[in-house]
Amino acid sequence: MYTTTDERGILNNFATEPKIYYAVSPSPKQQRRYALQGAVAALFVTALVLVSIAVS
Repeated sequence: MYTTTDERGILNNFATEPKIYYAVSPSPKQQRRYALQGAVAALFVTALVLVSIAVS
């Protein structure tokens, strides 16, 4: 952590900045997995909504 002191003796702490890196695009295999997970999640939410409608 980086600390400075001003002329009145007040401390000011600065957080350590993380190293910057660039994101990489997901591979086609990862994209298919994300699409499958999205489809499963959509089916799950749809099932929950239909069950809640049926119960009420």
